[in-house]
Amino acid sequence: MDAPEVRYASSGDVNIAYSVVGDGPFDLVFVAGSVFSTQEYAWEGPPARFFRQLASFSRLILFDKRGTGLSDRVASIADLETRMDDVRAVMDAAGSKRAAVMGVSEGGPMTVLFAATYPERTAATILYGTGASYLRSDDYPWASTREEHLRHIEERERRWGTPEYMDYLLERFAPSMARDESARRWWARYVRTSASPRAAAQLSRMNMEIDVRHVLPTIRVPTMVLHFKDDQIFELAEARYMAERIPGAELVVLPGRDHAWFVDPEPITREVERFLRGIRERGEWDLAETDRMLATVLFTDIVGSTEKAATMGDRAWRDVLTRHHALVRRHLVRFRGREIDTAGDGFFASFDGPARAIRCALAITQGVRDLGLDVRAGLHTGECELVDGKVGGIAVHIGARVAAEAQPGEILVSNTVKDLVAGSGIPFRDRGSTALKGVPGEWRLYSVESPAAS
Repeated sequence: MDAPEVRYASSGDVNIAYSVVGDGPFDLVFVAGSVFSTQEYAWEGPPARFFRQLASFSRLILFDKRGTGLSDRVASIADLETRMDDVRAVMDAAGSKRAAVMGVSEGGPMTVLFAATYPERTAATILYGTGASYLRSDDYPWASTREEHLRHIEERERRWGTPEYMDYLLERFAPSMARDESARRWWARYVRTSASPRAAAQLSRMNMEIDVRHVLPTIRVPTMVLHFKDDQIFELAEARYMAERIPGAELVVLPGRDHAWFVDPEPITREVERFLRGIRERGEWDLAETDRMLATVLFTDIVGSTEKAATMGDRAWRDVLTRHHALVRRHLVRFRGREIDTAGDGFFASFDGPARAIRCALAITQGVRDLGLDVRAGLHTGECELVDGKVGGIAVHIGARVAAEAQPGEILVSNTVKDLVAGSGIPFRDRGSTALKGVPGEWRLYSVESPAAS
């Protein structure tokens, strides 16, 4: 099987390189880790055998992340939300309505978020050699500290492409291949053609902020967590952590220490085929639990509306309110929000991405100032129930309570929202922990500081 034809999918103003290989009975989207390309030169080395084996039982969809491989170079590496948009664009271009998604390494968190947000497009997930968070914390002790990450990023950009650093990376990713001279030559060229030093460093900076721990319990599609016992990059404990928190997830532990998926493809592809064929044979492939999904809810309301109405008079106030509503609805369309409810001077909307929701809130808070108004806004991301086309559930109540804590002109978000917008460039100020009325526990809230919506 030769390398497949490279095509391009448009995701906004960025072209994403993708290819399709195989004609199996179901689609499998492969999300590579780090900066590694899945196109052309990958097929001249060990990845070709891995791809051929996956394509022997599936219709395999491969793509290069924006900024890497054959995809467009970009000014900065995208956040997970934008990368989800890229996956949907590739699926649309490839004519795939629903697919299994296999996320490797740092492609795993994006896969987690994609499956929770778009269960109607995700038949199953395979999480290989990955983790849920990149920063060490009391309840996630396996990740590196921020200081360790920053040192590694500086070294990565400074040494990227040098023979010594390429050997170091191969020893880390694929120790079983590190003494093979032909593999070393292929690997060095493969890494250099996948990304530039700056792109590699930028992606590492984005990865450092990734944290999808809150999302794991919201995945409602069949999931397999696949891990080599002595993986050199992610510890086995991280795989166990994810499998324990994803409802119904299957954990498969294989003997070995190589993180790279292309070193010994057979054990990996054998388990992937068994898992996916089992879903098909049980008739579960087309069953999507779409009455529950991950969503970001936004609540806004006008500050001091009663006093303003009394001062302005009914007719003038109605005119201002009409203009306010038109402005809010215009920005909801612009940022792909969905209006759920309008009560008096407040709006309740939902979004399929938290960064879009924040930027919409920024545009609204700035826009209403021209009307002589201030609004407060609150956002939360969580699992929502779909009832008669509207979202509901505890996540909605939390979003409303977060909004109630906001000051005039402030956009307040929950910790979950902040964790999910890594790489977006949106700055926050820690507002500390507080109790939300009617919601158990203490909640850490953050104020959005960016002065401009993009």
